[in-house]
Amino acid sequence: MTGPLIGRRSAAWTAAIVLGLTSGGLTGAGAVRADDDIDTLSARQIADRSREALLSAHSMHLITRGDFDGRGTSTTVDLVLDRDGNCNGSLHLGRDRGSVRIVRRGDTVWLKPDAVFWKHQAPDVGEAFAAILASHYTKGSASDPRLRNLASTCDLDTFRKAVSGNATTAKGGTLTKGKKTTLGGAPVIPLVRMDKGRKLTMYVAATGKPYPLRITATGGTPKANASMSFSAFDKPVPTATPSPEETFDIDEAPAQAT
Repeated sequence: MTGPLIGRRSAAWTAAIVLGLTSGGLTGAGAVRADDDIDTLSARQIADRSREALLSAHSMHLITRGDFDGRGTSTTVDLVLDRDGNCNGSLHLGRDRGSVRIVRRGDTVWLKPDAVFWKHQAPDVGEAFAAILASHYTKGSASDPRLRNLASTCDLDTFRKAVSGNATTAKGGTLTKGKKTTLGGAPVIPLVRMDKGRKLTMYVAATGKPYPLRITATGGTPKANASMSFSAFDKPVPTATPSPEETFDIDEAPAQAT
C-alpha cells in the first residue's frame, strides 16, 4: 500500500512555512520563557522563540487544511502525534482520492482506507479490495515498505527534523508584528511576511510558552489557500488501538493491495 504522499507533503509544507516565518536561526533568541512580556519583543524575537517552543514540544495536535501548493486539491491532515512514534488521526486526501484513518504505537501501524481510496489506488480491483477489507484496519510494521509512506506521517520527529533543517535559509520580505488580538479566546500576536505574493501569517500565543497556534498561507503563484493549527502541546496521544477482530495483517492481504 504505497498510497499518496500527501501526509509527508503536508509535513513538508508546514515545515517550509514555519521556516518562512522563522528562518534566520535562533541566535540571540534565548531560551523559551513563559514570563517574558511578548509585547516588548521584536517580530524576529517572537518568531524565533515560537519556532523554538514548537520544536521543544514532545507531542501536539496538528491540523492542516486547504491547498498549500496551488494544485487545486484541498486536503486535510488531522493528527495527534508525539516523538515516540505514537499517533492517532486521519488523512483526507482530496476529492476523489478518499481518506485514511491511522493509528500508530511505536513501530506498529494500523491503516483504515475508505472505499474511495482503494478505488483511486487500484482502479481495476479497488472495489474488491474495499469489499475484502471493509470495516478493517490493515496492520503492520511502520517500517514495512508497503506502509511506511503513510506511517511516516505519524511521527513528530519527521516533522521536527523538517523544521530544524535549513534553519538559516534566508527568506525575502519583511517580517512584521501586528497588534495583539485573540484567537479562540486566547491572546495572540500575529506575525506577517509577504513572500513572492504569498501572505504568511502566524498567530503566536501571547501568554505562557510562545507556541504558534495557527499559521495561514494565502495567495501567491501558484495560489495557496490553507491553514494549519497547533494545540494540545505535551498532552499524551490516545493509547487505544484497533482490536484484533477489526484488524487484518498486511502479510495476509491480497498481493495487489500492497
